[in-house]
Amino acid sequence: MTHQEIQHLLEQQRAYFRSGATLPVAFRIQQLKRLYASVKRHEASIAEALQSDLGKSRYEGFMCESGLVLTELSYMIRHTKRFSRKHAVRTPLAQFPARSYRQPVPYGCTLIMSPWNYPLLLTLEPLTDAIAAGNTAIVKPSAYAPATAKIVEQIIKECFPPEYVAVVTGGRAENTALLEQTFDLVFFTGSQTVGKEVLRRTAEHLTPAVLELGGKSPCIVEASANIPLAAKRIVFGKFLNCGQTCVAPDYVLCERSAKDALLRAITDEIRKQYGDDPLANAHYGKIINEKHFARLCGLIDRDKVVCGGNVNADARQIAPTVMDGVTYDDAVMGEEIFGPILPILTYDDFDAVVNNLKTKEKPLALYLFTSNRKHVQKVNTELSFGGGCINDVIIHLATSRMGFGGVGESGMGAYHGRDGFEAFSHSKSMVSKSTWLDLPMRYQPYISKLYERLIRLFLR
Repeated sequence: MTHQEIQHLLEQQRAYFRSGATLPVAFRIQQLKRLYASVKRHEASIAEALQSDLGKSRYEGFMCESGLVLTELSYMIRHTKRFSRKHAVRTPLAQFPARSYRQPVPYGCTLIMSPWNYPLLLTLEPLTDAIAAGNTAIVKPSAYAPATAKIVEQIIKECFPPEYVAVVTGGRAENTALLEQTFDLVFFTGSQTVGKEVLRRTAEHLTPAVLELGGKSPCIVEASANIPLAAKRIVFGKFLNCGQTCVAPDYVLCERSAKDALLRAITDEIRKQYGDDPLANAHYGKIINEKHFARLCGLIDRDKVVCGGNVNADARQIAPTVMDGVTYDDAVMGEEIFGPILPILTYDDFDAVVNNLKTKEKPLALYLFTSNRKHVQKVNTELSFGGGCINDVIIHLATSRMGFGGVGESGMGAYHGRDGFEAFSHSKSMVSKSTWLDLPMRYQPYISKLYERLIRLFLR
């Protein structure tokens, strides 16, 4: 679409929002049900699209994308009515007689920009929250996942008129044109580099933004952990979607005395989960494009590979790869990996690990495998990160009952369930004052000693 076409589309959505059509809660729930039915109806097409773009199997596509979208839709269908209600709060005595409450209202016209790694989930899940909160939305899927973008466009056109929810496809030119418009909220999921540009553009219009970014998410493994189970769960989380997951364990910090056992267990688990030749596994995916494939190949230090390292350039596949003897000076530690490469670093002093992590950028996730409760408490209270797990990985994002989001360099704002509804809503603070009594203390002249004593009694 051209700049003028995008501008015209936004003007149509702004007129539609101003008409009040999106405000009734019954209307919102009806639209959520319509979207739910469409996702169900297109499950087979979604699976084919995800297979085409990322090599995802039908099983993984449902488990990690369409199934989670359906879960969020179901949750919001059940809870939107409650989330939309006024929330009464206590009124200060100085404002007697009055009633105070918070009223959630939609921002208005929103923009949702989604990435390529989970192209269905990270498009339709924030859209679910935007609809539940009563907004209109323009959705911009990633050009790197064209098959999924096409089915997303088909679903949205099937469910909604463009003045309510619309899809804009394309690449950088369309992204630029969209960010030149004045939206009421921008929701972006993607890299830190692009996230900074989004924030710069939204700042020009004083537009609030929710940024879901990434970072190097550490996975700490102590000797006290259940090492075989830790390895099983790490392998699942790291190599899911070929490591192209924003909350995948980026690297492992393993207590030195447990490193050899962990390496053996991880190697065994890769073989159990992916077979002797992962590149021949029909359920193992591929890297999204040649650029990212070449970047990942450049991060592999062949002298430090202890498992995997095989590639199929024609299919853009890299076998699950484990590197040992890695230090913070290695290239693989200089950027977010976002691929099937797992560096193993070692440590001797847990407190030193925590202190070192305090000096690094705040990650989107952090994982700790341990049976030491004091260490769990130390990580929870002293380190800043988006979210995480104790004795597991990535599953904290698969619930509508907890918000998911980053902090610092890994993003701002959160969504899922109520947090998603609130991310797409403004909470108005309202006081409804009665007229049968008007306390006089606030009015001039300020000469009454009694009134001053009453003010001091109220404001303490």
